[in-house]
Amino acid sequence: MKDYYKRYIDKKIAEYSQTIGAICVEGPKFCGKTTSCEQYAKSIFRINTVDTVNKTLLNPGIALVGEKPHLIDEWQKVPDVWNYIKQDLDEDYQFGKYILTGSSTPADKSLIQHNGAGRISKLKMRTMSLFESKESLGIISLFNLFENGEFSLHPNQEQTLYKTAFQICRGGWPLSVMANEENSIKITKNYYNSLFEFEDSKNEKFRNKKPSYFKFILKSYARHISTRASLNSILQDVIQNEERTLNKETLYDYLEALKDLYIIEDLDAWCPNIRSKTAILTTPTRHFVDTSIACQALGISPDDLLNDLNSFGFFFEDFAIRDLRIYSDLYGGSVMHYRDHSNLECDAIIRMPKGKWAAIEIKLGGEELVNYGAKKLNLLKNKLATKSDVVAPTFMAIITAFGPCYKREDGIYVIPLNCLKD
Repeated sequence: MKDYYKRYIDKKIAEYSQTIGAICVEGPKFCGKTTSCEQYAKSIFRINTVDTVNKTLLNPGIALVGEKPHLIDEWQKVPDVWNYIKQDLDEDYQFGKYILTGSSTPADKSLIQHNGAGRISKLKMRTMSLFESKESLGIISLFNLFENGEFSLHPNQEQTLYKTAFQICRGGWPLSVMANEENSIKITKNYYNSLFEFEDSKNEKFRNKKPSYFKFILKSYARHISTRASLNSILQDVIQNEERTLNKETLYDYLEALKDLYIIEDLDAWCPNIRSKTAILTTPTRHFVDTSIACQALGISPDDLLNDLNSFGFFFEDFAIRDLRIYSDLYGGSVMHYRDHSNLECDAIIRMPKGKWAAIEIKLGGEELVNYGAKKLNLLKNKLATKSDVVAPTFMAIITAFGPCYKREDGIYVIPLNCLKD
């Protein structure tokens, strides 16, 4: 495909195709799941119309017909397809036989009779990172920092705050990325406006919900982006700012639906191996799968971010977390946050296999903010150094929105997000 942008999920699909019978690629609508999976499939069955859904409900076996590897798009609309694939693999097991895509959880999980262990592996796909959208220089490899500390200096003069603000508001949606600047944010807006169209959905969890409720709850979530706001705080925010009557049960139900649609993706707390685990605060940090959703929920433009640098900082943190998740996931890593009862906190902790970890602060940039981030990182390092059962971080870094890429005298890396890759 001429206009296909290579994605990190490609490496995972190629790898898993050699070791498992079926792969299930999950993620938000329009993030590029089907396009990426088509690169590996020789046939495809799309469950994307009411007629196809009804026919497949009557005979799920028709979804499996086609040359292998066979792609079944939006399988979750007919959950019994999962059972048919499991049965088919039991009878004739082949590596890389099926590829499934899904942009929400199944309509009725009770219809799935087997978790797919040993037959179906799940892969998470997000929107495009800056490196995937060809907007990162890619001179700093996250993997190399963990493995050998390889690092390069760069003036990075072309990246501006406005460019970062634009990238945040546009998001990493493939169609938006490939459009010109004038139309790209409009495409993202059209995507946002279609998020909650469930009239024809077989899933009662979505069909019976009000689009207006989704939108005002998302607005509240966006106002608390990159914070550890409690769900009760979000509830009160909805009541006060949206002038709505809402109870906890309804809020939790809608938030679960937003998670099932891969729209919100909170950052869990990191608990190092220290004896007093009660000292760690476990409230997750509120995040989106793509920051542009939060921008659309609040009607925020690049100029709005530039005119409110404090809010810009929170949105940039969410933006950076997305890329850190994508890069670390490729190597089996995970991203978390840290905060203890002394209010010592760290924006991102990257955990890698074999016990390696890194501490990351995320700041817009500038000497004052970089120094502040470095102070917090050194405090965390010194505090954990007193614990005999906690290994030292492999490295510490400050991710910025612009400015040069360099290493400080205290050993902390300063890395603009547009210089980073996997």
